[in-house]
Amino acid sequence: MQRIGVFVCWCGSNIAGTVDVNAVSEALAHEPGVVYSINYQYMCSEAGQNLVKDAIKEHQLTGVVICSCSPRMHEATFRKAAASAGLNPYMVEIANIREQCSWIHKDMPTATEKAIILGRAAIAKVQLNTPLIAGESPVTKRALVIGGGIAGIQTALDIADAGFEVDIVEKQPTIGGKMTQLDKTFPTLDCAACILTPKMVDCAQNDNINIYAFSEVEEVKGFVGNFTVKIRKKARYVDETKCTGCGLCTEKCPQKRVPNEFNLGMDNRRAVYIPFAQAVPKIATIDPDYCNMLKNGKCGVCAKVCTAGAIDYKQKDQIVEREYGAIVVATGYNPIQLDQFEEYAYSQSKDVVTSLEFERLTNAAGPTSGTLLRPSDGKHPHTIVFVQCVGSRDTSGCGKEYCSKICCMYTAKHAMLTREKYPDTDVYVFYIDVRTPGKSFDEFYRRAAEQYGVDYIKGMVGKDIPTVTECNELTVRADLDEDTVYKLTKAFIENLDDIRKGCATWADCTPEKAAKDTGAPMHPGAVRYYKEAGLLK
Repeated sequence: MQRIGVFVCWCGSNIAGTVDVNAVSEALAHEPGVVYSINYQYMCSEAGQNLVKDAIKEHQLTGVVICSCSPRMHEATFRKAAASAGLNPYMVEIANIREQCSWIHKDMPTATEKAIILGRAAIAKVQLNTPLIAGESPVTKRALVIGGGIAGIQTALDIADAGFEVDIVEKQPTIGGKMTQLDKTFPTLDCAACILTPKMVDCAQNDNINIYAFSEVEEVKGFVGNFTVKIRKKARYVDETKCTGCGLCTEKCPQKRVPNEFNLGMDNRRAVYIPFAQAVPKIATIDPDYCNMLKNGKCGVCAKVCTAGAIDYKQKDQIVEREYGAIVVATGYNPIQLDQFEEYAYSQSKDVVTSLEFERLTNAAGPTSGTLLRPSDGKHPHTIVFVQCVGSRDTSGCGKEYCSKICCMYTAKHAMLTREKYPDTDVYVFYIDVRTPGKSFDEFYRRAAEQYGVDYIKGMVGKDIPTVTECNELTVRADLDEDTVYKLTKAFIENLDDIRKGCATWADCTPEKAAKDTGAPMHPGAVRYYKEAGLLK
């Protein structure tokens, strides 16, 4: 049987103001194995620690229970005190009677009863504890970062700057991730490439960083400090040690109609390609699904024009096995798939695009060289509608129940850049709520609305309707709240004389008759305005 000492702390009035500390120490004194029990005003003080040390020596204690605050606060303190008195520090247990008891109860009898229960649980645990001895395990001083986007790149640079080797595994032919597809960043509107590409180059030039691009993790074994990882290096059919990135093969390849995934399929690339001009590593990759030589053995143009002799049609996937002490997972994100949201007509109209596709349409390195053109007919749009919260705060089961957090700022950025470059374009934003949780974020949103004239409309879009006309128009239907309809109706009536004159005949009408006779909107918000303006009884 253990010889256990119990020490109940008052924590000033934090505990003693709600818990009867005398009753707790008295009750716990009668628990099996307890040979000493006392309470003290500040157990963590030097005098309190000496009380613990003296009791350990005098009563030959083999275990200690401290009834006090959270172990996050003073567990290390009491373990150190116990060790200095000759007791194994892992024979000390903390019963949290402050955060888990006194701070959440107002009734002293209830709090006291719970404190006794927590103390008993800690005593029972000490009865089953065995002394532990801290040991050491060898650690492989090399880290693995899975994912070569901006988060993975910064992580790798930080680890390398600390003096450790680090490998980046990226499944795409180049590092950079989604940020390579962005044009500007909010709220400063800085150039995304100007921030990212220097970091990409730093990774390539850092002696402590090794980049496994066009590779994927196959298997992870081991434990913290000692992981064994298998990495599959996918065949590029280009010798990385010979390729100079001159791009001659990408210019001469006759297979030109391959969807360009970097521009989200909005233009084409060749079967042999370098994703974008600043790619790291800047090495060509042959797509086996489209290369005529790999599919049917006919072509070989890229091998003929490559002066470095880097083309290798017989190249195979390689498995690399390495050991790591730590692994950081920075695998990034994928945009939501819109096949569950057919009400937005994404599959029916080329002019309904995702935010990332819009990003490429406005990017100087995008499919339209930065000129905003409609995908359907290549003409400049004069009205753009942004639909917020698609797939977020969703209760239908098709999306996520939570807010995506960045979308309001992301949309404000797009709206501002559109209005700045194309002042003749009207920009509307349909939203549920505007959420801007960050430094200078709310000011950024207000700039979009007040300085750039972006029209924010509170309401949920219910349907996009493609209309086959000369202009390939889209009609957007939204469910607006009453206040929004009130404001829109007021502005509508006040700015259209003919309709205002026509409304004078409504005075003796019901909303139903007015709607039937004139086709005017009769949403509750509109009716509210009509009645205030004396246009309806």
